[in-house]
Amino acid sequence: MPIQTCWGYINAFLAAFFVVCGSSFASAQDAVENRAKIGYLIEVPVPLETRTANRLLEQLTRLAAAAPDNERVTVVLQYTEDVQSGDETQFEDALKLARAMTGNELRRVRVVSLVQGEVTGHSTLPIVSSELLLVGDGGVIANASASESGTDKTIELSYRAIAELAGLFPAAVVSALVDPGLELAQVSKLGGDQVFASGEELNTLRKSGDVLGEDVWSAPGVPLRLDARRLRSSRIAHRIVTSLDEAAEFLDLAELNPVSDDLFSGEAKGVLLEITGSIVSGRVRRWQSNLTSTLESGDINTWVIAFDTGGGSLDESATLAGWFAEPEPPLRTVAGLVRGEARGDASLVAIACKPLFMKPDSRLGGPGAEAITPEKLDRYNELIDQIAISTKRPSALIRGLLDPDLVVYRYTNRKTGRIRYATEEDIAFGVEDPEAELAKWERGERVDLSDGLAPSEAISLGLADGESSSIEDVSRRVGLSETPPTVADRGLVRFVEKIGRSNTLAFLLLFIGFAALSAEANAPGLSFPGFVALICFGMYFWMKFLAGTAEWLELVAFSLGIICIAIEIFIIPGFGVFGIGGLALTVLGVVLMSQTFVVPRNVYQVEVLTRGVWVALGGAGGMVGGFIAIRMMLPHVPLLRGLVMEPPSDEEIGESEKLGDYSNLLGQSGTTTTPLRPSGKARFGDQVVQVVSDGTAISAGDPVRVSEVHGTKVVVERLENG
Repeated sequence: MPIQTCWGYINAFLAAFFVVCGSSFASAQDAVENRAKIGYLIEVPVPLETRTANRLLEQLTRLAAAAPDNERVTVVLQYTEDVQSGDETQFEDALKLARAMTGNELRRVRVVSLVQGEVTGHSTLPIVSSELLLVGDGGVIANASASESGTDKTIELSYRAIAELAGLFPAAVVSALVDPGLELAQVSKLGGDQVFASGEELNTLRKSGDVLGEDVWSAPGVPLRLDARRLRSSRIAHRIVTSLDEAAEFLDLAELNPVSDDLFSGEAKGVLLEITGSIVSGRVRRWQSNLTSTLESGDINTWVIAFDTGGGSLDESATLAGWFAEPEPPLRTVAGLVRGEARGDASLVAIACKPLFMKPDSRLGGPGAEAITPEKLDRYNELIDQIAISTKRPSALIRGLLDPDLVVYRYTNRKTGRIRYATEEDIAFGVEDPEAELAKWERGERVDLSDGLAPSEAISLGLADGESSSIEDVSRRVGLSETPPTVADRGLVRFVEKIGRSNTLAFLLLFIGFAALSAEANAPGLSFPGFVALICFGMYFWMKFLAGTAEWLELVAFSLGIICIAIEIFIIPGFGVFGIGGLALTVLGVVLMSQTFVVPRNVYQVEVLTRGVWVALGGAGGMVGGFIAIRMMLPHVPLLRGLVMEPPSDEEIGESEKLGDYSNLLGQSGTTTTPLRPSGKARFGDQVVQVVSDGTAISAGDPVRVSEVHGTKVVVERLENG
C-alpha cells in the first residue's frame, strides 16, 4: 500500500477521533451548563454576636466544602427590613468573618450581600467584604463606627485592606464610612473621569485644578449614609431588586434555597414524622411520645415533619405548633414539608415549622376538618403571635388562614415603603392616635386566604420558605446527609395508617364485608362468610381508628346496625323496624368513622360527608351483591353443593301432590281432636288429618265437616247440630 494512502487513512481516523471526543466533551460541558444552578440564602442576624458570627462562618465554610468540583457556590447574605441596629456588633467578630470571606478558605464561595434594611456599625464590614452587592428600595449602609467613641486608625486601615481585597467599595468611601469626620465627594475630573475622594486626598484634588465638578456625599462631621439610589448610581451596588426571585434571576440562579440558622452547627441527625389523617388527641399524644423518645440519646437534633392532613382539632394543633415553633436543645431544627395538604388547624402546625417547604401541587390552609370560629381562635392569639415571632411570619396571615372570614390587607408605609400584612385593627392597635397611624399606611388589595394558598402564593407572602419535590430534597437542604428514618412506632401501625388513607380500600372492605354477611344469611351455619365479614369490618374500624376518625360511638352505632340486620334476617323474617333501623345505624356508623365532625359547617366538611355517605351506601350494596352471588354460584361449587337443596322438578312436585291427595274427604264429617285456631287436627273415621278451620275458632271434640280440599290442605266447618 502506498505511504500516501496510509497517511490518508491515519489522518481520517485522527480527524474522526477528535470530532467524537470534541462532541462528547461539548455534550458533557452542555450538560453541566444546562444543569439548574442552585444558590443559598442566609439571613444575617444584626447585630452580630460572637456566637452568631462563628455560626455564620461555619455555614459558609461547610457550603464551600460541599461545592461541586471546579464550581463556585453562590451564597446570598440577606439583611432584611427588620434588622436591628448593628451598633452592638463587635469589630473583632466582624473582622474575623470579613477576613475569611476575602481569604482562600472561602474561595469556592461567591458571597453576595442583599441589603433590604438599614445596616449600621461594624455589621457593615461583611458587606464591604462581599463580591457583589444587591440592595432593596429601603437598603441603607451607614456610619460603620457608630459603636466607637472616637476614630481608630487601626479600624480604618483594616476596613480599607478588606475593601481592597474584595474590590467592591472604593477606598475613599470606606474611609468616610468609618470616620464621620471626613468629607466625601464624588469628583468629576477633566477628561470625564469620576472618582471618590475624601479627607486630604479630596483637598489635594481640589487644589490641583483638575476638578470639573463634584457631588458632596457627606460633610465633615456628618456620618456617611449610603442609600439604595447612591449605591446604585456609584455602581457599588450591582442592582436594585424588589424580591428574592429578582435577585436569583440577576445571579443566574434557578432558585435560592434558604439555609437554617442552625443548619451547620455540628453534624445534623434527624428523624421523620408523617402527620396524615386527622389531628386528634390520641394520635397527637402518640406523636409527641415518639418524637420525645428520639431526643433521649442526645444524637437527634433535627425533626422533619411531612404533612398531608385536613386537621381535626385546633386545641391539639395548637399544642403541636407551640412545641415545633420553639425547639429546645438538643433539638435545633423542625423542618416541614406539605406533601398534599395542610388544611384548617393543620396549617398552624405546618407554619410553626422553620423552614417550611411545599410540593408544587400542595395546598396550605383552607377549610378543614374543624370549622374554626373567631371566638375559639381568639383564645390562641398570644400563641399565634409567639409563633409569628419565632418563625418571622406575618401573624395576621396566620390568623387569616385559620379564620377565612378575617379580612387581611397588604399595607405599604407611605414614608419608608415597608410592606405589612395586617387587619385595620392590627394597624391601630396599641397606638395613641389610631387615625394618624392608619394615615401612615396605604391600604392595598385584600389577601384572599379563604381557599388556602398554593406554594407560590405562600412563599410570596412569607408563610413558606420554598418549594421541594421530596423528603430527600428537604433532608439535604436542612443539612442531613441522608433521608431520616421514620420515628419509632410499630411497623404494622404505620402500614395500616398508610393503606388506611386509601378510600378505594375502605370501600372494598365494606363491600366484601357486607357481601360475606349476606352470604352467611343465605346459608346459615356456613361460618366462613361470617368470619370474612368479621375480619373486613374489624380492619375497617382499625384503619379509621388509627386515622383518628373512629371512636367508640361510631363502633357502637355500626355494631348495633349489624345486630339489628341479623335479627331481621335470622329471627324476625321480613323487612321491618329492625331491618330499616339496622341499615340506618350501619350507614351512620360508617359515615361517622370517616370524619371527626357530626354536622358539616364548611365546604371541606361537606365534601368529606358526601364521600363518606357514598362509601357507606356502596359498601351496603354488597349485601345485594352477596345475595345474588350466593343464589347463583353456591349450588355450582362442588365443595358447598351439599349445603343447598336443589329445587324440585315439576314431575316431583306433581308426584308429591298425588301422594298427599285428600279429595276423598270432601263432604265427610268428623270430630276435632285439637282446638282449631285456625289450624289443628280432626279425625275422620280411623284417619287423623291436619286441617284448617274456615276462619272460626273450633274447640276440641266439636263435630266438623270438610268443606274444601286443596291438595294437602283440608278446610273444615263446624256442624251446629252435632
